[in-house]
Amino acid sequence: MITQLKNEVPSVAEQIYNVFQCAYKIEALLIKVEHFPPLSRTQHAIVRSNALFYGFYYESTLAGVIEITVKNKCLSIESLTVHPRYFKKGIAGKLIAHALTLHTYNKAIVETAVANTPAINLYKKHGFSEYKQWLPAHGILKTAMQIEVH
Repeated sequence: MITQLKNEVPSVAEQIYNVFQCAYKIEALLIKVEHFPPLSRTQHAIVRSNALFYGFYYESTLAGVIEITVKNKCLSIESLTVHPRYFKKGIAGKLIAHALTLHTYNKAIVETAVANTPAINLYKKHGFSEYKQWLPAHGILKTAMQIEVH
């Protein structure tokens, strides 16, 4: 079941934080980096975030989280994480589909590491196409993907 999460509630932010930490540790291994910026995000930052968080519950456990912002008819996927215990169950795809059908937008965007082939393939499956690559200051080559709606 997917539901909007009240990230401003500390106990909910803690659950989101725990999913982020577990998932991003695996992503850091996948893309072969020692310092992965999402791992430094704090629970307090999640509480203060103005983004919308949606969670996928597997039984009564928060198994996956998508974080989005919508501004000027542009939907931005800020983060998408699934707890490793729940990998390969279609949760990430369900969260993407939910976010894309729940909001009105002209363009949807997402960024990920070029080395994160599973994420790139998943976004392509949902209609995203790559439009640029760049190397930010943290040194992890990234790609940006988008869907444009006319």
